[in-house]
Amino acid sequence: MAAASGSIRVQRCMVSPAGRHSASLIFLHGSGDSGQGLRTWIKQVLNQDLTFQHIKIIYPTAPPRPYTPMKGGISNVWFDRFKISNDCPEHLESINVMCKVLTDLIDDEVKSGIKKNRILIGGFSMGGCMAMHLVYRNHQDVAGVFALSSFLNKTSAVYQALQESDGVLPELFQCHGTADELVPHSWGEETNSVLKSLRVSTKFHSLPGVYHELGKAELEELKSWILQKLPGEMEKK
Repeated sequence: MAAASGSIRVQRCMVSPAGRHSASLIFLHGSGDSGQGLRTWIKQVLNQDLTFQHIKIIYPTAPPRPYTPMKGGISNVWFDRFKISNDCPEHLESINVMCKVLTDLIDDEVKSGIKKNRILIGGFSMGGCMAMHLVYRNHQDVAGVFALSSFLNKTSAVYQALQESDGVLPELFQCHGTADELVPHSWGEETNSVLKSLRVSTKFHSLPGVYHELGKAELEELKSWILQKLPGEMEKK
């Protein structure tokens, strides 16, 4: 498997901090999108880039692969799924390969001088699911994780990893639209309550009337949470 992940290098689009770089944020897109696509979408919602004085934002792009829900069509997805359902097994082999690939991204930040507890990882839809696998199974020492309109399968390997963990777990920020028809709100809610029962500190934000999308209020709330988890040098003092 090392060989499989060793040959994959994800493309990334970045937004540099306005001032001195002291923290990093990895933001994973949903299925079929790209890092640049997610950045553009956020820019349209906020009428400007999501930017911070001290935090670098990295928007990686999932490498193209055959995707079973599209009858094997090629798509930019983080992993494969047998179907879009919370009631089927996870395609763990593809998830595990991508965990290794995204670990390289985390390692690059650490090599550039950013401490691991100054790195946040999250995403929209499939990106949020990927972030929860990456953090709760492999990197429990990062600053936190966020999942927007995301879910975990009922028998997720994330739950198994957390049952075996006894350390302090990164906090989870989770939001979900009540009108989401692609990923039902109940799937997100169930994911959140299982994670809570496994000692994850988390609050579930229901967004009334919101579909499978990113909204301004949600992004503003996410921004406040990011600053709370990754304060600037002045705020830390």
